[in-house]
Amino acid sequence: MSRSVTPLRPRRIRTAALALTAAGALTLTACGGGGDPLSSDSGEGGDGSGDIVVGSADFSESILLAHIYAGALDAEGVDATTKTGIGSREVYLKALEEGSVDVLPEYTGGLALYNDEDFAETDPEKTYEGLKEVLPEGMVVLEKSAAENKDSMVVTKETAEKDDLEAVEDLKGGAADMTLGAPSEFKTRAQGIPGLEKTYGITFGDFRPLKPGQATNGALKNGQIDVANIFSTDPAIPENGFVVLEDSKNLFGSQNVVPLVRTDAEDTVADALDGVSEKLTTEKLQEMLTRTDVDKEDPEKVAEDFLKEEGLA
Repeated sequence: MSRSVTPLRPRRIRTAALALTAAGALTLTACGGGGDPLSSDSGEGGDGSGDIVVGSADFSESILLAHIYAGALDAEGVDATTKTGIGSREVYLKALEEGSVDVLPEYTGGLALYNDEDFAETDPEKTYEGLKEVLPEGMVVLEKSAAENKDSMVVTKETAEKDDLEAVEDLKGGAADMTLGAPSEFKTRAQGIPGLEKTYGITFGDFRPLKPGQATNGALKNGQIDVANIFSTDPAIPENGFVVLEDSKNLFGSQNVVPLVRTDAEDTVADALDGVSEKLTTEKLQEMLTRTDVDKEDPEKVAEDFLKEEGLA
């Protein structure tokens, strides 16, 4: 699975002894916005001029995690800036490989499956260990957190009651008359439509590509789609009374939050980011996302509060 990486740019850090590995992200990651996603002013991050640049995908949880990582690094005396909202996995992994970013928040199962389409582990520990074996040369994952965010198939309460839906397999009978809303890459990824067809035998009548977050949630709420692929930590689920269908065959696997870094930055960032992973839980992540997504608070401020509360700032 190894592939070559571009030469590592000079840095004021000690090079890691092991040339381990990297790549990939959560199935739900959306396509980036306009402009050059790798330019220093992309997204809502800083100018990318720090010693360590923390990137993110273009959904709110990834952006929040990037600010948490950067804040933890700053607290340890590491000059860190953010470059958020880069885009989908295919785009932001290229940025990591080419060296315009050094650190990314990632998810164990999605990252493993991205690098090995036959990856089948679902146990959290086995998924994490297996991930290390399939990462490309030049990058490495640090300690995983207990926090987990999985893809989920979601319907409104009205649809669940009308069609007697409790689990993903319950969609099989009526999916041909339903429209699925999800990010564009869900159409081709192993844990997306191909996985639903292979694992559950489900084929939807129509597919509508939508950016994760408000666009997908609004389309489901307004009846423009019948089923949505939504992050399991999205506060819109409890806020709107959406029903998450049970993934009884574990198509979406284990998805623990984990820092993905270039190996030339590993020694510099490991202590600070392992400290974040030790404190981060699913519940804390959900609470923070309620503040950013529902209350519309600045993710950098929410990240700062988390670091202070956990003694990491």
